[in-house]
Amino acid sequence: MSSKLLRLEVNGHPVEISCPPERILLDLLREELNLTGTKRGCDLGTCGCCTVLLDGRPTLSCLTLAHLAEGHPITTIEGVSPPQGLNPVQQAFVEHGATQCGFCTPGFIVTGTALLREHPHPTRDEVERAVSGNLCRCTGYTKIIEAILAASEAP
Repeated sequence: MSSKLLRLEVNGHPVEISCPPERILLDLLREELNLTGTKRGCDLGTCGCCTVLLDGRPTLSCLTLAHLAEGHPITTIEGVSPPQGLNPVQQAFVEHGATQCGFCTPGFIVTGTALLREHPHPTRDEVERAVSGNLCRCTGYTKIIEAILAASEAP
């Protein structure tokens, strides 16, 4: 199959790239755009490591064809940080020790960031529901949930 020129907005920047129709967004981000913060986990849509924001909503990039993202802003873990420093969810993950090996952390941070944009002061149950599609093989989720709740209280 022949490639198609895609016009994307990735982390606030316009991108034009040639892409075959069967290419998934995860591979385009990691292999073509060198945005390796988005992790390849299960390739089945069950772990959440590949979560990016598409139109501001958490989306599994391993299950999304890249050409379907055309015309929709994409935000990766690299794009959730302000120009200097960390966003409140990232800062809370650091302060609350919410990472272990760190492999799943980008997916959790992207998901938590989206949650707080939609619901600035979520309940514990809302945080638990929001991250239910993200798997961590190292922790019991307590510190992750506490970090997202703490981020909701940040100034």
